[in-house]
Amino acid sequence: MNKKIIFTTAAPAPIGPYSQAVMAGNTLYVSGQIPLDPNTGDLVSGNIAEETRQVMLNIGAILKEAGMGYQNIIKSSIFLKDMNNFGAVNAVYGEFFVDAYPARETVEVARLPKDVNVEISVIAIAL
Repeated sequence: MNKKIIFTTAAPAPIGPYSQAVMAGNTLYVSGQIPLDPNTGDLVSGNIAEETRQVMLNIGAILKEAGMGYQNIIKSSIFLKDMNNFGAVNAVYGEFFVDAYPARETVEVARLPKDVNVEISVIAIAL
């Protein structure tokens, strides 16, 4: 099976020893994305909706680099600092899909990188 590292400057550079995404066969594994603005390197903050939107845009940039889009996502994992933000995160997340939603879990965690409020990772396949 071929393994290809996916990287784009349109999404934040990794903040550790990992890749933005790895393509293995026809499956793309996208590392957890946090609300970092790839243009400035600054965290997007203010409210959970803006943070979630930036995370989804970062994921979209990585998908695009791999020749895919949100419709290729088959699985996502959402990590929240506070489950009380579930509704707002869910509303923004839902804007990026038309139908045939991916499988997903959402979990509350004690702490996330850079103390952000949300992190999302996805798995996508070439259709």
